[in-house]
Amino acid sequence: MEPEDAPSARDRLARAARHRVTLALAPAVAYLVVREFGLLVLALMADRWNKDVTRALTSWDGQWFLGIAEGGYGSVPPFLVDAFGRRSPETPLAFFPGYPALVRWVDGLPGVEPVGAAFAVSLVSGVFCAYGLQRLGSRVFGGSYRAGLVLVVLFAASPMAVVLSMTYSEATFCALAAWSLVGVVERRWVLAGLCCACAGLVRPTAAALILAVCLAALVEIVRRRDSWRPWVGGLIAPLGLLGYLAYVAVRTGQWDGWFAVQQRGWDSRFDGGAATWKFALLVLGEPRSVLELATVWFLVVAIALVVLGLRHGLEWPLVVYGAGVLAMDLGSNGLMNSKARLLLPAFTLLVPVALALARRRTSTVVAVLTGLVVFSAWFGAYAITAWQYAI
Repeated sequence: MEPEDAPSARDRLARAARHRVTLALAPAVAYLVVREFGLLVLALMADRWNKDVTRALTSWDGQWFLGIAEGGYGSVPPFLVDAFGRRSPETPLAFFPGYPALVRWVDGLPGVEPVGAAFAVSLVSGVFCAYGLQRLGSRVFGGSYRAGLVLVVLFAASPMAVVLSMTYSEATFCALAAWSLVGVVERRWVLAGLCCACAGLVRPTAAALILAVCLAALVEIVRRRDSWRPWVGGLIAPLGLLGYLAYVAVRTGQWDGWFAVQQRGWDSRFDGGAATWKFALLVLGEPRSVLELATVWFLVVAIALVVLGLRHGLEWPLVVYGAGVLAMDLGSNGLMNSKARLLLPAFTLLVPVALALARRRTSTVVAVLTGLVVFSAWFGAYAITAWQYAI
């Protein structure tokens, strides 16, 4: 029998939870547990549909990224074609170089294969993103360590979070975006600018990040705070995106070369949301699939989250970034089935939800997050196994 003054099992558990090692590892563990559960459900779903898990995780754009990583833009395998079954020397330029460059560097290590290297880059990027999100949730107004951890789980359990485990560039972009926004919130402008510039080499979504970082830096310059640092951060933030767009312009001989490649190969352009509106009305009036109907409702929820962020008083650069990502998604006439996936980088819209959940009882938080994790695992597995079209 334990002495009366001996700590109870509950006290020991609480003390262990507050240990600095536990606190240091928690973001990574939370992220990896959620994603591992998603992969487990994917394996079950793939078996149900007689599909190979690795093939599912490397499908569609993943094949393009692997091809560019292995041979560069000039030696992409000939079986890779655009949405119309065509291929020109400029077609691979539609895909940004940051992620395949990282994959190629990891692939250069002894005994590492290209597919394994791509999965490793996505995995490590996801973990770095988890730490950035935890930091962000701790630093925002009303934030806390607990809120940051909840934000990590919400992100890892987003509807299309399965893409974080694929050979896609989302995990790498989100990691850079998260740390860039940490730099903005903490007024570490060189960090914000460098991460933003790197993000511009990974995805065109960096345009929303550039807007948020440059506007925030401009405000600090007008207020004459932080000396020269906002100048540096604001000036280097757009260099990655502008640099790659300039490279494609030279390669194609067109000032809008990247946009032209997108339109010729995938009929993708900014139409102000006309195609998305038409798609939403069609699906809501006559639902044709789970994925399409869910996609429309995800977009509606995202719009509501922007309003929630404004009403909650979320730091305005975070609202600008999240709203910018959403505007790019809504305003594009690209493949409608990809819109749920393209919402993934708008993780700042989840911050008010994380802050609200973090103030609830632990049992409530666990119940809500568990439900979201299960739904995300099923939906992501469904999207890349049962669903027959690209995401």
